[in-house]
Amino acid sequence: MEMKAVSAEEPSRLVKTLTGGILGCGGWVLSRGASDTGMVTMLFEFERQACVDIYSVLIAAGLELSKNGHVRFTELCQCTRSHQRDCGTEIASVDLEIQTFPMDRAAPPRRTSQSA
Repeated sequence: MEMKAVSAEEPSRLVKTLTGGILGCGGWVLSRGASDTGMVTMLFEFERQACVDIYSVLIAAGLELSKNGHVRFTELCQCTRSHQRDCGTEIASVDLEIQTFPMDRAAPPRRTSQSA
């Protein structure tokens, strides 16, 4: 499943937080990285029975998923819950692309007024 998101977190901190959260839920991080432009990419997998936990980790980390990302993850969670016996141990794969806009980088420079 391909997903896009945005975040106000600093890229290296975001990668660390997401990696820890995904691993904590029993998932596997297959690749991760951050570019100089603030683009973070992660490829990870998890057993479908952990989808609600993984979804929670993404939101708790401060990601703003695209509308399509929310819809697809919600459908995955609902389908898994309805068919737990049949698909709970199946592996879900997520290719996540996050554009970061750290607050210190996104804010315009402050101007100071000087009195004469």
